[in-house]
Amino acid sequence: MVPMPTLRDQLSDLSRHFATDVLAAIRGASIDELLAESSGAPRRGPGRPRASTKVAPAAPRASAPPKKTNGGRLARRSRADVEKVLTKVVGAVKTSKKGLRAEEIKKKLGLQSKELPRVLKLGLSTKKLASKGQKRATTYFAA
Repeated sequence: MVPMPTLRDQLSDLSRHFATDVLAAIRGASIDELLAESSGAPRRGPGRPRASTKVAPAAPRASAPPKKTNGGRLARRSRADVEKVLTKVVGAVKTSKKGLRAEEIKKKLGLQSKELPRVLKLGLSTKKLASKGQKRATTYFAA
């Protein structure tokens, strides 16, 4: 009676056949094919194109408004820039007796959502703005 091969025996046999087949394929390949496959330069396939080499933009002037980018961080703003926006916000809030929420201020003045937190915080700390409510329901009033 012949013993039934175990899993270990089957795996060992398969790996041995695989190794001999790989070696046979390598021996049958040309030198050019082997060098092309083993070269250090990665081959680019379809998908994302290479990054273009653009010249870095000039630094913004101190009095320039914050540069609006595509989803990235805002350009660094000076206190004077923030105070200019704050005066616009205070003017917009004065026009409404019920006050305005941050989303309404943003829409009315055409600002980015990222610009508002620092402006509103400065307005509250300098007592130019007053607030009522919490989180998204916060309504801002001219103080």
